[in-house]
Amino acid sequence: MYLPMHRNVSAYCPGTTSEDAGKASMCAGCPNQILCASGATKQPDPGIALVKERLSTVKNKILILSGKGGVGKSTVTSLLSRSLAATNPDINVAVLDIDICGPSQPRVLGVLGEQVHQSGSGWSPVYVEDNLSLMSIGFLLASPNDAVIWRGPKKNGMIRQFLSEVDWGSLDYLILDTPPGTSDEHLSVTSYLKDAGITGAIIVTTPQQVALLDVRKEIDFCRKVNIPILGVIENMSIFVCPKCKNAVEIFPASTGGGRAMAKQLNVEFLGSLPLDPLLTRCCDEGKNFLTEVPESPTIFKLQEIVQKIVEKCEERNENFQVNST
Repeated sequence: MYLPMHRNVSAYCPGTTSEDAGKASMCAGCPNQILCASGATKQPDPGIALVKERLSTVKNKILILSGKGGVGKSTVTSLLSRSLAATNPDINVAVLDIDICGPSQPRVLGVLGEQVHQSGSGWSPVYVEDNLSLMSIGFLLASPNDAVIWRGPKKNGMIRQFLSEVDWGSLDYLILDTPPGTSDEHLSVTSYLKDAGITGAIIVTTPQQVALLDVRKEIDFCRKVNIPILGVIENMSIFVCPKCKNAVEIFPASTGGGRAMAKQLNVEFLGSLPLDPLLTRCCDEGKNFLTEVPESPTIFKLQEIVQKIVEKCEERNENFQVNST
């Protein structure tokens, strides 16, 4: 909902289903105040039940978040998905690109130009590998150069369709690549997944202070909407020269970087990924970095991070089973 600039930014929208919807002090000035106060928005969204049913065979649902653009969130998403799929051919992984205005996963995962097909069971995602699939609005555009100029409600409808009408099948991991910030797409996916269950969020940052400031807001967002935080990944932490092997900080961590921030905010630090120019080239060309440059220092760090993520997901699933019984 709209929040006037003069208002305390810590006062956020109470939500359309709240008893205070349209009546709370923070609702003053919102263009939807009358609609919310009338009760017209308090009916349960049928899409939530549809999403829960569709994703009932998905074990882990992980959001990849970043407070700021340009930190390599989509690159990290592709690395994590490829690495998870490569650990075991029996593990099924899917990526859902909900960056509606800037879908980059089709190019990064090397399936740009592929077509989405529809059957009686819904849309079929595009398969990158036998056990790695992708759905993105990029497949629905006539041209990769087409701009998506949509307001919030239309984005919300598209995300609901992706979650409830795509035939994901049985998945071990559904990884959602989100746009930067805490806006329409984040609120929509959080709302639709609230009954289906969100395993947790992985937050991507770079070491410099300007990125860390925005990441703090992302962590605050997760806590306000009750999304578990699996941990923080610091991307582009250092540059390791492929010839002399010397390490250089491209983005100096003047305040201790992601590790210090994670400790201060009491979230787990999953690890740091070095900057590798060959990774950028692989993303641009849609190639698998894990097989193209297997000796890269980034790969070894990535494997450590993925192992931590797998362990945290298994731990959360075990705790859920114990609590449900």
